[in-house]
Parts: sequence; structure tokens; C-alpha cells
Amino acid sequence: MKFTPETYSIPDRPGEPFIDANEIWNYIETADSTAENVHRVIEKALNKNRLTLAETAILIGAKSPELVKAIKDGARQLKEKVYGNRIVLFAPLYIGNKCSNNCLYCGFRSTNTEAVRMTLEDEQIIKEVEALEDNGQKRLILVYGEHRDYDADYIAHTVKLAYSVKRGHGEIRRVNINAAPLTNEGFAKVKEAGIGTYQIFQETYHPETYKKYHLSGKKADFNYRLSSLDRAQDMGLDDVGIGALFGLYDWRYEVMALVRHTNHLEACYNVGPHTISFPRIQDASLLNVDSQHFVNDDDFAKLIAILRLAVPYTGMILTARESARIRSEVIHFGVSQIDGGTKLELGSYSANLNEKQDLNKEQFKVNDNRSLNEIIDELLDDNMLPSFCTACYRLGRTGEHFMEFSVPGFIKNKCTPNAILTLTEYIVDYAPNDTSHKGWKVIEKNLNDLQNDDMKQSVLQRIEQIKQGKRDLYY
Repeated sequence: MKFTPETYSIPDRPGEPFIDANEIWNYIETADSTAENVHRVIEKALNKNRLTLAETAILIGAKSPELVKAIKDGARQLKEKVYGNRIVLFAPLYIGNKCSNNCLYCGFRSTNTEAVRMTLEDEQIIKEVEALEDNGQKRLILVYGEHRDYDADYIAHTVKLAYSVKRGHGEIRRVNINAAPLTNEGFAKVKEAGIGTYQIFQETYHPETYKKYHLSGKKADFNYRLSSLDRAQDMGLDDVGIGALFGLYDWRYEVMALVRHTNHLEACYNVGPHTISFPRIQDASLLNVDSQHFVNDDDFAKLIAILRLAVPYTGMILTARESARIRSEVIHFGVSQIDGGTKLELGSYSANLNEKQDLNKEQFKVNDNRSLNEIIDELLDDNMLPSFCTACYRLGRTGEHFMEFSVPGFIKNKCTPNAILTLTEYIVDYAPNDTSHKGWKVIEKNLNDLQNDDMKQSVLQRIEQIKQGKRDLYY
């Protein structure tokens, strides 16, 4: 399925700017958000068609409790159609917090003399990965400050190091990256290292607000950052993630801009972002942010539902910045990936640090301090299917190939069996008895829901193989 782009005042060309703030605001301000139009747009999304900016603006403009509920209900149905009940789990691992940028919302900014700077040595990285594997993690996102020490060669080295760590049945099967934009050569190097998704967040897509909060450093160049994932795509790195930091500017604008960025990537490269993230401003060391655009819980839940309807096949990530209560609510109508057992202080996984956060050592405040097993336990109680699956990435189902599977709806049929198998691994290798009991019940239910008998028998055979000691089986 190819996306037919809308006609914009700034045409989509690879590597060139594509954001027109006035155009985005015009969509928002002229949207006709009648009940009839809102329901029409929801119905289009439920048919798994991506929404235009004009249609997204109609949902944004819906204000009545009845229409907001309809948007959330539609998002819940759409998520079930595309993804089923699975939630993918991962952990962030901070490698270094040196930074050359001066961004007023970030505790790691260059002018923060209170920040405790550190870069993990190779032995420390190995210990951190071992500790994460001991908890059952299979997917990591490595996070780096934006600094010359963390160049493409260094990132590639740490990725290969993380993949090399094996502890018992533990191993890392997918390493994603959150780091500075790279040159074309740099993106080629990290692709060769076998990374998964490369995340680069624009933070805010509003040029004037961007300038206000990014005072110096390479990140202060709005257009350079905006075009960064085009360079990644040009080098064949087709698995990319975008995001905005909600609270810097009007949430309605940022939602529209995320959809506009999706449009741009689809128009230029025939594939949108693999993931969209939507972190909210949280407390940080020497935080210096105007609160006028902070997003309340109701609007935050609404914007997640709108994004799910607007981009049906895009993974949506919600991190431990948010409370357990919020995360437990929104996973039902939008979010497909969450982190678990999150610790941000460098070296804190292997040191098993659980004391109160020291924001001078961490980028921002974590509001969900649950362990990975506690999160899995609650997902199971909620009849969700925890997943550590990495099959699509490792079988080459990324970029346009991912769209070939996901757009017709096949991805749910791939993801559910593989989620069952990775949950089986977790139960056999790591789960305490109570979690194990719940997990087998959820597996049984999801097996019974499989429509294809051959698939069901194949999954059952693999479950028995896992019980006998085999690992890394996927469908």
C-alpha cells in the first residue's frame, strides 16, 4: 500500500525542510469537528487507512465527552485489529551523559554544572547488560548524550558489545538507539552493527519554540535535526523512530507535526516511522520550561488515541516518565511498547540501586518504578500479552517489508504466536511461581484464540521445545 500525500505548501523532497507552522495551524483552526465528521474519520481509521492532516485536525477539534469517548473507543478497536492484545517490553540503558547541547528542558544540558557526568566503560556495559538479562530483558534501547565522544564508531562498538553478552539463557536480541543525528557515513556504520530502530526526536516541531529551548550546540539547528532521518533512510536504515516532547508547545500542533513527519517519510521513502514516541515534560535537574503548554492527563490520553487512529501501523512507545496509572490506561487504545524496570542513573542496573532518584545523575524523573516482573504481572492480570519478540527485525521485516506484512493485517498473526513464545521463555527462565501461573493461563487463552490450527500446533511444538531447553524460536 502506498500513501498518496496531501498537497502541502512545502513539497516533500528528501533531505529538505517540510514543516510550515502556519499551514499546520490553518488545518487546526479550520477543522469542522461536527459529530458527523468525527465519526466519519474514526470509521476511515477503523478500516486501517491512515488519516490526512485535515482528518487528524477534525479529531483534535472534538471536545464533547461523547466524541472524545468515541475517539478512544475507536483507537481501542483499531489497536486490537492491528496489534491484538500484545505489549512489547524493553529497557533503556544509558551509556553516557556528556552533552554539548544547551537544551533548557534536559538535565544533561552542557551548562548544567550540577550534573554528574559519566561514560560507562566496556566492563560496566557488560555488567549492566548481564543484570538486564538476569531480569529477562531481550530488547534494549541504548541512550547517549549528544557529544563528540559518542560518534558512530563508538555507538557501533557499544551495540556489538551489548549483543555479545550471553548469560545463562539470557541474550539481547534487539538493540535500538537514541542518540545524536549522524552523517550519512555514520548511519551506514551503525546499520552495519545490526541496530534496530534509530530514534531521533525533534522535541518540538515549532521553529520559534525550538529556538527558545535550544540555545546552543548542534541541536540548535532545527532543519539539520528535522532532516536527520532522511539521511538515515538514504543509507538504507529504514527502521527509524520519531517523537516530540509534549509540554514545550501546544499539543495539538505537535500531534499534527508528527503526522506531517510521517507523511514526509512515506512520500519520500514509501515507509513511515517504525515508532512514534510522545514523552511529557517531567522534573529534571535545573529544569527551565514555561508551564503554559504542559499537557494534562485527559488531553494526553486523547492525543494518544488520536495518534493511534491517524497512523494505524506505527508502533507507539510510552516510557516510565508516566505513572503506572496512566500507562495502564492508555495501553488499551494506543500504546504498543513500554519499558519495564527502568533505571536512568548510569551503572544502576548492576548496582541494583533503588534509592530515591538523584536528578543530577539522571536525565529526568521516572514516575513508574515498577520492576519488569511487576509490570508483566499486571499486564497478565489485565489479559494483555507481554512480548519480547524480535522476529520481524531479524527476519528482515522492516521498512517497506514491514508494511507488506502489517498493512494487510498479517502482522497480528505473526506477532501473537511470537509473543506467546517469548512469554514462554520468560516464564520458564525468570518468572516467580505466581507470575508463572498467570502466564500459562494467558498463553492458553491466546492459543485458543488462534484461528489457524496449523499455526496453533506449530506454536505448541515450539513451547515444548522451549521447555526442553531450546531458545530463540519464532514463527
